Amino acid sequence: MKCSSYCTADAYQIDELAKFLRSEGRECKFYDNVIHARREDIPGDTFYFPYGCVVFWGFDEVENQKILKKLKPFEIKPLSAPIQDDCTFHLGSETIINEEDDEVILESEDVLIKIGISHALSQSVKLTMFEDSINKTIESSRHMPAELASEGKISLSRKKLSQKIGALFAERNSINLHSDILDTPEFFWRRPRYEPYYVMAAQYLDITTRMDILNKRLDVIHELYEILSNELKHAHSSRLEMTIIFLIVIEVVMGILRDLLKWI
Repeated sequence: MKCSSYCTADAYQIDELAKFLRSEGRECKFYDNVIHARREDIPGDTFYFPYGCVVFWGFDEVENQKILKKLKPFEIKPLSAPIQDDCTFHLGSETIINEEDDEVILESEDVLIKIGISHALSQSVKLTMFEDSINKTIESSRHMPAELASEGKISLSRKKLSQKIGALFAERNSINLHSDILDTPEFFWRRPRYEPYYVMAAQYLDITTRMDILNKRLDVIHELYEILSNELKHAHSSRLEMTIIFLIVIEVVMGILRDLLKWI
């Protein structure tokens, strides 16, 4: 059977989404701020996470897309294209993850075991969203340090430079504000028995390693921000100096003209 995880938006209107799911006849239950939904006529479990991710257990791609389409009205800042990751699962004697085949083996249909693993799956696709966003930001600014080193200045106008600084700051701030999403979920504080399932899935998905790399890339963005901020300050100081020099020249010229007029 198939297990699919998606990141489709910055966040979901989770309470409104729960009302909608119940109106469609789905059985809904909150586990902290995560919705577990299922229908009696269709086997499978769906888990909705408030930070814009959803995990499907036991649905085919057609059914996944139907549910995702109905999810759109409840998305906050939807992505231009959803981020998707797939694996397979089946029942076995113990819960393990077969890394070679991308296969999850479940010891039972216990919903809480699925939630434990789903937390890691949803964090992984959310992390992919952050990684893609940072990579695009770094790539768009990569030429600037080299240009500053070779030319001694950046060719952008002051307005464009300010916009670039604002974009870098907003990107870094956004990820820092959402970084708690990637911490160990509160769900396990009251259910510690299920935390090992989350830890196992998080290790399989390399979440800790990827978080370290993400933080290093955030440091790169911070360095770019500092470089551009200093360049903007330098450009502003240069303009002030030129303005002062221009005013001094005018004053000197006016003084000379005044003296000349006295002799005429």
